[in-house]
Amino acid sequence: MVNEEAAVYEDLLAAMRASIVDGDQDAAADAARAGLEAGMDPLLAIDEGYVAGLSHVGSCFTSGEMYLPDMMLAARAMKAALAVLEPALAEASVERRVRGRVVIGTVKGDIHEIGKNLVGTMLSASGFEVHDLGVDVPVETFVAKAREVAADIVGVSALLTTTMTGQRAVVQALADAGMRPGVKVIVGGAPVTRAWAEEIGADGYSEDAVGAVALATRLMDAAVEPAQS
Repeated sequence: MVNEEAAVYEDLLAAMRASIVDGDQDAAADAARAGLEAGMDPLLAIDEGYVAGLSHVGSCFTSGEMYLPDMMLAARAMKAALAVLEPALAEASVERRVRGRVVIGTVKGDIHEIGKNLVGTMLSASGFEVHDLGVDVPVETFVAKAREVAADIVGVSALLTTTMTGQRAVVQALADAGMRPGVKVIVGGAPVTRAWAEEIGADGYSEDAVGAVALATRLMDAAVEPAQS
């Protein structure tokens, strides 16, 4: 019986991973419901099913085997699965381990959101608690939200060269509020470069969602190491 259950679970996990790779929202939600009906732990489904699939998509994106539309479809499928699984987690009073709290948004004067949304979904899927402020976000809103949720990281997106200065303003405002360097700042967007991130005093830069997750993870790991030493 145990072997039969393990086989059922492995088939379900494979279906979950495939739904993300295929970017199929309906299949992702159906597999999540099937997992719950089979008695699968929602955390197992998330971590070994959906997150594993999303990690595969991220690796394929990095290697050039998949493209931005594939990433977007995978992210939407992930959201569909989480919409089924998160209520089950809440009902069971089970919480995923939070790797860190992140506030993200697109700066004032800029209404681009595709990249920012993708970063938010990837971070959430990877275990971060994400607070998405949306687009056209004033500097003071970044600071207020970071203080409210005790953010570890603030992610600031800018897709226009004319709005990039807003990223510098957020870094400075957090410093003026006495929240730096405790609150790390990561920046991204089409015109943003590593050199720009260094110039404005940000803690890191990524050109895509996969890199943003890796960067956020490194920053959180670095914050934990000194506390343990």
